[in-house]
Amino acid sequence: MDIMQETFLRYWKHANSGSEIKNPKAWLMKVARNLAEDDSKSAFRRHGTIPTELFGTIPGSSMPPDAELQRREAFQAIRSVLDELPAPDREILTMRYALDQDAPQIAEYLGIPVSAIHMRLSRARQRLAEKLSAIGVTQLP
Repeated sequence: MDIMQETFLRYWKHANSGSEIKNPKAWLMKVARNLAEDDSKSAFRRHGTIPTELFGTIPGSSMPPDAELQRREAFQAIRSVLDELPAPDREILTMRYALDQDAPQIAEYLGIPVSAIHMRLSRARQRLAEKLSAIGVTQLP
């Protein structure tokens, strides 16, 4: 039924485009045959769909609500503690983790050696961890 409908829809579109079909019966038969062959070769026909009882076993890409809440709370704590850090620490941590830049990129931007970036990052992370542990955040998601 779908193939027949698609065949006549294509015939209607072709006829409305201004093209002339000299032998409509042969044209319809050829289009229907091609659509039927395509349909029989389709992956959906070969494999079908997943049975509904298996849908529950497929792992989701989202986190459970309690884990998502903990993650959001931890990130909120990080943002509030970042505001308390000195500006150079905020800058280097933001460049490294929020902007996903590596040490050579940060060093080029700031105009200092890469070894200094590693040291600054280490110290900034340590100060951040101290402030987070002071407010009770010991493990991050």
